[in-house]
Formats: sequence, structure tokens, C-alpha cells
Amino acid sequence: MSDQTADVLEASPSPRNFRVVALIIASALFLEQLDATILSTALPTIARDMGEAAADMSIALTAYLLSLAIFVPASSYMADRWGAKNIFRAAIIVFTAGSILSAQATSLDFLVVSRFLQGMGGAMMIPVSKLLLFRSVQRHEMVAAMSWLLLPALMGPILGPPLGGFILAVASWRWIFYINIPVGILGVVLVTLFIDDIREPRPGRFDFYGFALVAAGLSSLMFSLEMLGTSPNTGMALLLGAGGIAAAVIYVWHARRHPEPVLDLDLLKYPTFRLATIAGSLTRITQGAQPFLLALMLQVGLGFSAVHSGLVVMATAIGSISMRLMAPRLLRWFGFRRIMVVNGFFAAGGYAVCAAFRPEWPHGALFGVLLASGFFMSLQFAAYNTIVFDEVPPRKLGSAMGFHSTFQQLMLSAGVCTGAGALHASMWAQGHGVPAMTDFSAAFIVVTTISLAATWWHLKFSADAGATMSGHRPRGEAETAEEAL
Repeated sequence: MSDQTADVLEASPSPRNFRVVALIIASALFLEQLDATILSTALPTIARDMGEAAADMSIALTAYLLSLAIFVPASSYMADRWGAKNIFRAAIIVFTAGSILSAQATSLDFLVVSRFLQGMGGAMMIPVSKLLLFRSVQRHEMVAAMSWLLLPALMGPILGPPLGGFILAVASWRWIFYINIPVGILGVVLVTLFIDDIREPRPGRFDFYGFALVAAGLSSLMFSLEMLGTSPNTGMALLLGAGGIAAAVIYVWHARRHPEPVLDLDLLKYPTFRLATIAGSLTRITQGAQPFLLALMLQVGLGFSAVHSGLVVMATAIGSISMRLMAPRLLRWFGFRRIMVVNGFFAAGGYAVCAAFRPEWPHGALFGVLLASGFFMSLQFAAYNTIVFDEVPPRKLGSAMGFHSTFQQLMLSAGVCTGAGALHASMWAQGHGVPAMTDFSAAFIVVTTISLAATWWHLKFSADAGATMSGHRPRGEAETAEEAL
């Protein structure tokens, strides 16, 4: 990394300052994560209230994730053009406004539109927050900084499921959106008081044509995948899919000729960025499908109440946050490549075990499986989300953040669509009008098989990949260093 020192932007703030910034940013991410996990728990209740089939509620999750994927590419430019502080604050306001509208929804269509607005706020919130952090932290401090950032943010998934179940037990499901209002107001105040304004002095022209192609392509592909899983109109789904592919092909042609494309395909020339993006995308299909499938399985398949379901699902988040505390040390001991190869089997396998859940299973066993699943999957994403930027020069971090975040959200959305599609396919094949446990089992097996395919890409990483970030040295190199001493 020494040949990139000339690219370093401004001097990093003191360690105390970057920790304060990380904690404030994490508070905003807490808002988003809390909302997402509460909604998954509430989907069966909302479906009953709106007269919809529970399995068809996946579009409420997909609309939010799709909005993230569409608007994330524009967020870095907006941060450089109008200031990261201003955009981050505006993101919280838009997200909170979307929450208020979601609480007023009387139909699934209304809810989908409101969730799409929330996604616009989240799209500005996520990559801009990471951009603020990455432009404030030295490379060798990055793993520790990510832990500071992710620790409070992970409290959202822990508190979300049981809080959602409690709200559903004592009040209307609309309150799962109303509780975002005080958190959003607090976030705006903290950003105003403590976040510095970081921007590029002369941002280039925004690629509006490329943005339109990306938006059209992603929307068409995601709605095509959603319709294939839930709608009998196969012809329209295939037409949308063909349109999405055409938009993607045109965008590749456009990006090769534009000096500053909205998604910079040249980033794929960096091996760690390319491999982490591909492997992480496959694994995120499982991660995206899991909250949707699990909430329905527990409440529709196993007959759990919303409160009971929330308490069980909380195990995944507890396992995740436990691993986050250990991730820096494990990455330093074993290195990124070994962690991703070996841990990838445990991460996918933990969710595959969910396919075996049945009513006779002890509740403690369900909790334990989900605890382990969250534990291993958290380590996998800690590795992906750190090593992906290892070889990216600081001057390209903004573009890399947008590219990575777009694919991150896109594949989570694809995971929801894939899980819903597999569930509906199994229901159709077995003639079930309501999802049965065997249908959930089939869906879990499908999505975990996809994530196991990431192993091929894990093996392509070099043994010393990400060593600057993790501090790990392969055994041969370590022995040579000891002999030299």
C-alpha cells in the first residue's frame, strides 16, 4: 500500500474523533437496521390486516432494497457535491418521512411506495456513512474502525425482533414505523453537532444517462424476479427481465466510454474488489432470504406468536454481534482467505439446518442453531466488507463505496425474491395453498446452495490478501521473518 500514500486525502482526525464519528454514524444505521428487522417480524400480521397472502408480502422488503440499489450510486456524487454532512442529514429526514407514510398504509401498494421512499433515504445514508469513515481512518486502523461502526448498528437486529413482537402484542403494527421518528430526530441533531462536512472540492459531472440505465435495469430485473416467484403473468415477467438485461448491456457499453460512470466497472480490475464482490453477492442471497423465510416459517409454519418469533429470531443478531467482537483477532490469526474458505461452509450450513426445523424441535435448539448461524455469517461479512477495499486507491473510494453498496443491496433484494420464488414453487409443486414446513425447507435449501457456490471464488484469493488490514502473515513469511531476527 506504500505506493498509494500520495493519494491520501486529508489528514485523519485523532483516534477519539474517528470513534465519535463512527458511533454517530452507527446510530443512523441502527435506525435502518431496527426498521428492517421489525418489519420482517410484522409481515404476517400486516398481511392479515391488508387481506394479503403472507408469502406475497416479500415485495414490501424487495421495494426497500431495490430503492437502495437504485439510488446508492448517486449518493457519493451528492456527498461530494453538497457535502457528506448535508446529505447524511437529509437521508435521515427522508427515511423518517418514509416511515411516517408507511405507518399510514392501507394497502400493499401504498406500503410498497412508502417503503421505496424509505429506501431513498437509506440509499443516501449507508454509503455516505461509510465514505465519511473511510476518509477519516488510516488503512491499518480499518478493521478496528469497522468494529466501532458496526457494534451499535448491530443492536438494531437484536432489539428489532423482540421489540416488533412486543409492539404487535400491545398495539397496532403501525407503531413499528412510528418509533423511527424520535430516533430520526436524535440522529439529525447529532449529525448537525458533531459531523464535519467532507466533500471533494471539484466533483465531476454526474452520469445521469448511466444512472437512468442502472435504475431501469435493476428495477426491471428485480420486478421480473419478483413476478416469476409470485405472479402467474410469466410473459410480463420475462419481458421485464429481457428489458433489464438489455439495459445492463447498454450500460456496460456506456461505462466503457464515459470518463466518470455512475458505476465504475474499472474497479473490477482490482482482484480483491472483484472477488469479494462476486463471493459476497452469492452469500448475500442467503442472507437476504433468511429474515423473510424465517419470520414466515416461525409464525405460519410453526404457529409461533409474533412475540415468541421475535425472541427466537433475536438469536441470529446475538450471534452476529458476538462474532463482531472477535472478528479482528480471527482475521489477524488466520487471514482473510482461510477465514472465507472454511467459515463459508459453516455460514451457509447454519442456515441450511433451518430446513430441518420442525414443531417437535426444542425451542432451545432453534435458538442455538440461529445463534451459530448469525455467528458464522457475521464473520463472513466482516471479511467481505473489509477486504473489498484493500487494493482500491483512496481517490476511488467514493466510486468503490457506491459500486459495492449497490451490489450489496441488489443481492439482498435478489435473496428475498429467490426465497419467495422457491417457496411459491414448492407450494405449487406440492399443491399447497398455504406454506407448509416442507415448502420452507425447500426454500432454505435453494438459497443456501447458492451461497455455497461462493467457495470457488474464495479459493481464488491469494494467501496474503488483505494482510495490510488484518495484520496476518502467511506461515512461510512469518517463519522467514523469525529466521531473519
